[in-house]
This record gives sequence, C-alpha cells and structure tokens, in this order.
Amino acid sequence: MITFSYQARDAAGRIVSGIQEALNEDNAVTSLMSRGLMVLSLQRKATARHSRKKSTKVKETDLVLFTRQLSTMIEAGISLVQALTALYEQADPRRQAALRAVISDITARVQGGETFHESLAKHPRVFNRLFISMVKAGEHGGLLAEILDRLAGFLEASARLRKKIKSAMTYPVIVVCIAFAITTFLIVRVVPIFGEIFADFGAKLPAPTQFLIDVSNFVRGEWYILLAAMAGAFFGVRTFLRSTRGKQLWDRWKLKLPVFGPLVHKICMSRFARTFAQLIRSGVPILEVLDIVGGSSGNHVVETSIKEVGADVEKGDNLSVSLSRKSIFPPMLLRMVAAGEATGKIDTMLEKMADFWDEEIEAMLDALTSLIEPMLIVFLGVIVGGIVIAMFLPIFKLNEVVSQNKSN
Repeated sequence: MITFSYQARDAAGRIVSGIQEALNEDNAVTSLMSRGLMVLSLQRKATARHSRKKSTKVKETDLVLFTRQLSTMIEAGISLVQALTALYEQADPRRQAALRAVISDITARVQGGETFHESLAKHPRVFNRLFISMVKAGEHGGLLAEILDRLAGFLEASARLRKKIKSAMTYPVIVVCIAFAITTFLIVRVVPIFGEIFADFGAKLPAPTQFLIDVSNFVRGEWYILLAAMAGAFFGVRTFLRSTRGKQLWDRWKLKLPVFGPLVHKICMSRFARTFAQLIRSGVPILEVLDIVGGSSGNHVVETSIKEVGADVEKGDNLSVSLSRKSIFPPMLLRMVAAGEATGKIDTMLEKMADFWDEEIEAMLDALTSLIEPMLIVFLGVIVGGIVIAMFLPIFKLNEVVSQNKSN
C-alpha cells in the first residue's frame, strides 16, 4: 500500500487535510470521494514495506465475513473496486493482516484489468477451486452478488459441520491426555516407592507387579530410548500418511471402520451433494463440476469414483447411470439424482440430500458423544485401576509372601 497526504474540500466547503492509504493514486482519489471529499491536492508520502514472508493464512470466519459483505455491497450497486477497497480499510491491520494483504493484491489486479476470478486464482491457499469456479460463473452470468451470497452460506454450513466434529472429538482427546499424564506419574513416581518396599520382602512378586516394576525401571532409566521410539513412530506414520500410497490406504481404511466408517461416508456424501448443487446452480458445466467436486471430496476413494463418473458422463452417459456403477454412492442418492435429471431440478434434489445427511451426521455425533463418555471413563478406570491393583497385589497376598520368605 502507498501512503498519500491530501488536501480536500468537504461538503460544508471547509478545507481539510490528512493521510490516506491506497493501492495507487486513482484508488486514493476514489476512496476520498466516497467519503464526500473533493480532492484539491494529493502527494505520495511513502510506500509501506511488505515482509518477505507474507502470511497467506486467512481464518475461515474472516473469509466467510469477507464473502458476505462483498456480496451485500455489490448487490447495493457499489462497484467491485470500491467494495474491495472498503473491505481492505475495514479489516484490522493486526488481527487480519493476511486478509488485508490478499484484498490489496486482488484490488490491484482488478484495477490492472484482470477479472475478479483470475485475481482470486492467484491465491489458491485462500480461495479454493470451488470458490473460484463459482465466482467465474457469477461474473459470466451477471449474478456475482447472488453467487457470493450462496458461497458465504456454503462456507458457513461447512464451517458449522467441522466445528461440530471438532467439538465431539475434544472430550475424548482431553480424557486420553489426562489418562496418559496420570499413568506416567504413577509409573515414574509411585511405582518405584512400592518397588523399594517390595524389595525388602525378598520374595518373588506376582507377575503383574513385577512387570509393572520392570516397566517403571525401563521408563526411568531408558527414557531417551522410549522418547526416540515414540518420535520415530510419530514422524514415520505422518510421513507415510502424507505419501500418495499412505493417503489411499488411510482413506480406504477410514470408510471400513466399525463405528466411524459410516460417519465418514456420510460426511463425504454430504460434501459431494452440497458442492455439486452449488456449482450446478451457479451455471458451472457438469464436467468441470465433477472435476471440482472430486478434488474437494476429502477422500481418495470418493475422488477416484467421481473422476470415473466424470469420464462416463463425458462419453455420453447419464449422471444417474454413471453414479449407479459405483458402490460408494448410496441408493437414495441415485434415486434423487435420477428424479432431478427427469425434472431438471438436480441441484434442489442434491441440496435436500445434503440437508438430510447433515441432520444424520449431527444425530450420529450426538450419539457417539454420549457413547464415548462412559467408554472413556471405563478406559481411564481400567488403566489407573490396573496399576493400583498390580501394586497392591503383593499386599493382598502378604501371607504367601511372608511364608515364602521364611521358608527361604
């Protein structure tokens, strides 16, 4: 951004002066005129220095708000450049520095002659292909404000679902961490004290007690080996899961899990149906829709199936027929797509399916949360209780230990 000092005449005829940040001189004049000021003089003061390492991490809530506000301003008749400039000035320089940098670059590109969707495409880490394709369709069809409003609603629904999933997983993670901390404390601090007491008996200890004492000795004496093994396992698994083969196996395995598999499948189907509906409604060609939906499905198995469906559709097959060849798509979805093709309302049918699956996902998450709570309590009790029982087992059998010691 460039800093300008200006002198201008306000609505009352008074001469005022001040500082205005803008992308260029024209943008500065436009911003001042939008505030009811008639510019008398404008001088460039300084150019803001940008850090070489610009953060492109924009929060999801900021992106939703940006999309919603941009839609509202365009619908009110404000030009795209003026709307982007207003959003830039409104963004917090400290809390929303990344968003400001992105808006600044997009505004400069639009003023330079690029289309809005081309400018968005220069920031793939902020705007995904779904966002760019819908904006492109909105620009071509003259429905940019409506498309942006749909995008904001779609992003809000996706964020709500992710938040629901994260909140359902928060409690289990906390309980597991607490169990790990308690177990570590017992093994490192408590078990050695009992081990010293039992050593004075001079008798053979029960197998569980001896095993726990051996584990405690190993953890306290060879902790660096254990730490290295854990770190190696963590980074090894992470590297494998980031590889193409690892992602494929992990995605296939997730769908086959006893309890979480159906939940993952419903999440993928809901994302497929809602994204497909939004793109079709925005006027994006069906082959491009299938390509985008496949890439944003979040699961390799679903992505592969959608790409194969796209190849069949390109050959001339109906969408419902192509989908029916893939077992990953449930029968209810196939019937709704077939009905949508017959009535010309495939987007409405798919949106209804997405709403239905979202309700089922929320119900499953609530049920899983209710089921996980007692299971985790039992898990924590078994771990801690097992250690306590193993430590007190020699005391329970004190008579046998003492008689064994006397015989020796």
